Amino acid sequence: MLSARPRATAIEAASGAWTYAELDEQAGRAAGALWALGVRPGDRVAACLPNDLAIVAAFHGAQRIGAIWSGIGEAAGAGEQQSLCDLVEPSVVLAGPRFRATVRNPVDPDRWANALASAEPAPPVDIDPDAPAGIGFTSGTSGHPKAVVHSQRGMLLPGAVTVATRGWGPDLRRGDSFPLTILNMMILSTLTTAQAGGCAVIMDRRDAAGVAEWIAAHRVTVWNGAPAQIYDLARRDDDLSSLREVWSGGSDTLDAVRTAFADAHGVIPRVTYGLTEAPTVVSIDPAGSQWRSGTSGQVQPQFDVAAYDDAGRRLPPGEPGELRLAPASSGPWAHRWAPSLGHWADGGVRPLDSGPLPTGDIGTVTDDGWLRVIDRKKLVIIRGGANVYPLEVERVIAAHPEVAAVGVCALPDERLGQRVAAVVESTGPALDFATLTELCRRELAGYKVPESWTQVEALPVNAMGKLQRTALADLVRQDPVRPSTTRNRRDDA
Repeated sequence: MLSARPRATAIEAASGAWTYAELDEQAGRAAGALWALGVRPGDRVAACLPNDLAIVAAFHGAQRIGAIWSGIGEAAGAGEQQSLCDLVEPSVVLAGPRFRATVRNPVDPDRWANALASAEPAPPVDIDPDAPAGIGFTSGTSGHPKAVVHSQRGMLLPGAVTVATRGWGPDLRRGDSFPLTILNMMILSTLTTAQAGGCAVIMDRRDAAGVAEWIAAHRVTVWNGAPAQIYDLARRDDDLSSLREVWSGGSDTLDAVRTAFADAHGVIPRVTYGLTEAPTVVSIDPAGSQWRSGTSGQVQPQFDVAAYDDAGRRLPPGEPGELRLAPASSGPWAHRWAPSLGHWADGGVRPLDSGPLPTGDIGTVTDDGWLRVIDRKKLVIIRGGANVYPLEVERVIAAHPEVAAVGVCALPDERLGQRVAAVVESTGPALDFATLTELCRRELAGYKVPESWTQVEALPVNAMGKLQRTALADLVRQDPVRPSTTRNRRDDA
């Protein structure tokens, strides 16, 4: 794949650009360096690196020797990074400046540079395209991360479908500002672009001004962003005239945000719905200008997506139920898709249950494939395209000695989609919310820190003593007079 157009530019990033021939060479060096560090087929390679050339070469290098890639988010707190490393037990961690966990074999940038410089070619490895090759992290309602395992075949299918259905080719210049430590982003950015023979533009900024500069300077034709970024760019007069497509994913994108962006820049954002387990995009608006209000586009042709009731019965088109995925049974992509291999646990892959893959989301699918997400069956809060799991935030807050109990919920936000709110139970004097905020900042990524705090004498619980989460948002909106609600309006989407 990397040798098809050797002289064409494959990647442009903050530290420079590589042709496909150079990327091929650097991937080979990375494979040799990993092999010299003791990595063998089936071993996990974790990377906590910024968006730049190095992480792309390392990913391809790991694939060449049959290793299993996993990204560790730079924005994650030290405890979160540690939990992910403990879960996948990597043989090697490529540890950038924002890696804070404790592991047995960290490879800092200097050591990695030396390993690359002295690397001998790795021996030939017989790659099984259906063996574990990449791990993406998600979480269930418990708030504990799950390590979703994909094969090389599974990671390459989304790009093959997308390139074919959208007519992409060598003129593609796809820009991404999401972290490439997210497996879905590595697939959508570098793999998909390489399958089209285009150029991946790896952005190192997520703020609106920075994204606009990247788009203009690198003549990006397709950009993938979060609703908050689209909201901000709609209010700017930057030159985004190179854009042919804008993708919006990660959380709901309001119709008003889409039309505002189109009015400002002449391109209507394409809304997507995706899953770590898929991987990547399950549905997207068609190429061009067609879209339907309140939907997340049309189901991609490798999938058969339908709503199911609680008994597991498939519902007629248009009826709401839990969305589940199965392989398409007809068309050019029939029987090509398979769900993830399972979850990594206890040193191996724990296979998924048989049958259509549950998404945990409630929605509808029309008879012509338009998908709408009504609500999330899970508790996940999606803030500016980033997932926040209430229980992981609650565990941090509950550790404070003056907190009796806590519930975390989402508040709607026009720009970010949702914001994080905390309702804290304490019968004592007014809590110091600044102290609680600082506690969260130490333990969690910045986007997970609550921006609205409310203190109550008792949280709503049912007869079993379980928290009634549906009542939390109402408590926040009531803004109790005693104690007062404090809001910290940060915009680090």
